[in-house]
Amino acid sequence: MSDVLTARDGAVLTITLNRPEVFNAFNRSLHVAFRAALEEAADPAVRCVVVTGAGRGFCAGQDMSEFADISGSVQVALEETYHVNIRLIRGLEKPVIAAVNGAAAGAGLSLAAACDIRVASSAAVFVPGFVGIGLVPDSGGTWFLHRLLGFTRAFEWTTSNRKLGAEEALAWGLVSEVITAEDFDVRVAELAATWAARPTLAVAMTKGLFEQVHAASLEEQFALEAEVQQQAVGTADFAEGVAAFLEKRPPNFTGA
Repeated sequence: MSDVLTARDGAVLTITLNRPEVFNAFNRSLHVAFRAALEEAADPAVRCVVVTGAGRGFCAGQDMSEFADISGSVQVALEETYHVNIRLIRGLEKPVIAAVNGAAAGAGLSLAAACDIRVASSAAVFVPGFVGIGLVPDSGGTWFLHRLLGFTRAFEWTTSNRKLGAEEALAWGLVSEVITAEDFDVRVAELAATWAARPTLAVAMTKGLFEQVHAASLEEQFALEAEVQQQAVGTADFAEGVAAFLEKRPPNFTGA
């Protein structure tokens, strides 16, 4: 059985981390398979991506049985594995939903935070993990959690290593929705289909604008928004959106 499963439902690609016996912890073979799945997700016919885990876990982070065997620099190992895949997620010009079905710990939490949208099963828990074994967050964890939660909350949480339940994660804004475990798969499919029906180019452009905003001054963001808006008004989706609005009908966006 593959370490990563992919399934297409229309314009939605679901990527399932598939090492349930270790709560989908990452080893090198899982990284390689995940990278291939993310490259598949770049297909323009895919308009929304869902990342989830098999079994009772989303992702437990690093498989520590393999970590002990890493030879050489940890910096190099991170660059060759986690960093590559996080960059691929951020580079996808479409929404990426983390469907957190169970525990998200350590680098698994970083993975969830790197996605554009996070929804959680009522059975999900979030655990920083790293400090519990004397390490620091990696795989972009500090960068993403600072953006999502703010410095004080992100720092206190990651250094306390406190387990966060799904409802508290919702209250904090870490996830946008909590779904009962029995309804989780159906609701995630509904959400993904809704995102896939949206104007893909406008969603991708907006993702890019938010990616730049923390490094930009207001004047720089004015200029970037105006540049991207100029591109957006030339799209078929914009023409369809205006026509649908005037004709009082639902739009049929094609991502063109």
